[in-house]
Amino acid sequence: MATEDSPVWNRRYYETIGRHEPGGRFSGKCPFFHAYSLTSHKTYGEEASRCILECILQRRIRHLIVVPQKVWYGENPDSHGMRLDVYLDEEDGELFDLEPDNNSEAKDIAALPRRVRFYHARIDSGSLAAGEDYSALRNVAVIFIVTYDPFRRSRMVYTIKNGCVEEPGLPYEDGARTVFLYTKGTEGNPPEELRLLMQYMEDSTSENAKSERLKRLHEMVVGVKSDREVGLAYMKWFEIEKRIRDESKVESIMELLEDYGQIPEELKKRLREQRNLDTLRKWHKLAAHAKSIEEFETLISESSERVEA
Repeated sequence: MATEDSPVWNRRYYETIGRHEPGGRFSGKCPFFHAYSLTSHKTYGEEASRCILECILQRRIRHLIVVPQKVWYGENPDSHGMRLDVYLDEEDGELFDLEPDNNSEAKDIAALPRRVRFYHARIDSGSLAAGEDYSALRNVAVIFIVTYDPFRRSRMVYTIKNGCVEEPGLPYEDGARTVFLYTKGTEGNPPEELRLLMQYMEDSTSENAKSERLKRLHEMVVGVKSDREVGLAYMKWFEIEKRIRDESKVESIMELLEDYGQIPEELKKRLREQRNLDTLRKWHKLAAHAKSIEEFETLISESSERVEA
């Protein structure tokens, strides 16, 4: 399986680097992509992350330790792991997880609350040292920036915190909160700078950099554009996610089939060229039930014939 550091991945990234156009616009029209990609940059990452957080939270953010692609592995092969897009540790302050999300499939939106619950649990489990009192547990904010409306209320900001059902006004501060930012939201009264940030995330032009923070953010976007080391960042992040999911599924199918012998090169090629995730999911189930490689080939051929019919 190709990894993010392998030559084939790097070649794909560089092939998709956005081109700079007059006026500070980047081609590709990937919402909030160019500004967000800065958070992983070796030079601008900490400053860009602080700039974005200060626009969102409307407070001064202290020095940040930036950990892009933070990974927690499962405790054993049967346990679910987790990868955070940008994990931020504020000096003497909060822990943040910044998550851009463009996956608007209904089933994924419905699972968002449970996904967030899992993220909080894993972050908490890694932030309390052995022997420490629970009062030392850090405050954690998981922040999703999304191009779809997760709750269909047209709000730009949805802030989620735990509370008491019977007594909604009862103070219950456990230090955990989740913020969903819908870039196209119109309802509510978000701070003006946050509204401008969402506008800039949607269309990262110099014209949309309307505050001092956003002007600085745009300077960084323009400045980093020619840096080949961030070729990865200029690939649409949702394409990265899709390719990772596709290739992971293909790898899982081949691992199942290898139990029955050597996989023909023609079959490997067919698997790797398949880019429909639903089809790969079906093939994965067929591979799990097939008793041989030949039976699997027959099953996927029959499946394809039924679709075409």
